[in-house]
Amino acid sequence: MGKEIDLMENYPKSKRDLTKRLEEKTPQDRQLARKFGKEFFDGDRSHGYGGFSYNSRFWEPVVPTFKEYYNLDENSKILDIGCAKGFMLYDFKRLIPGIEVQGIDISSYAIENAKEEVKEFLQVGDARKLPFPDNHFDLVISITTLHNLTKEDMKIALKEIMRVTKKDVFITLDAYRDDEEKKRMDAWNLTALTMMHTKEWEEFFKECGYKGDYYWFIP
Repeated sequence: MGKEIDLMENYPKSKRDLTKRLEEKTPQDRQLARKFGKEFFDGDRSHGYGGFSYNSRFWEPVVPTFKEYYNLDENSKILDIGCAKGFMLYDFKRLIPGIEVQGIDISSYAIENAKEEVKEFLQVGDARKLPFPDNHFDLVISITTLHNLTKEDMKIALKEIMRVTKKDVFITLDAYRDDEEKKRMDAWNLTALTMMHTKEWEEFFKECGYKGDYYWFIP
């Protein structure tokens, strides 16, 4: 298995009013969010992002961390699972000219409204059946996406990830380390079907044969 490492440490942290979120969030909001359509990305904040647009302040500080840790260069090939509108991949191409990028997302809305500069490299796709050959990528990345699957489906997705990478993987998942963090996660979550204690996640990785690196999203 890989290692627990925070490669997202330079991603800007937002202030979250979890009490308000818990009070306002309804089963209907969750149901709408899980369609991953316009309402989730560019609709009301109660069931998604409340407007999902590019801003260099998010991924520009993060890409150099990935570049250095995984020794990425213009000859590298990377895949982003859950790429949304392709903002991270756009910054990868901008900051590492020549790098080959591919992205998939379950949301046809996100792909249709992707950043034009990388749109040709993105496609609607399912993490459980990746449309790529074995050992194709130097690095597969999935940020706060795989937990939107059930545990059984996630097993399939993690095996698929290990199939298409020839080298490295980095994923982040909704998690908690104590009861207080679990309450915060329950208040924050809109779309995740699987949330576990960090130790449970690590046991799950072993069970699935996942050998990549990982870190947690904890609001």
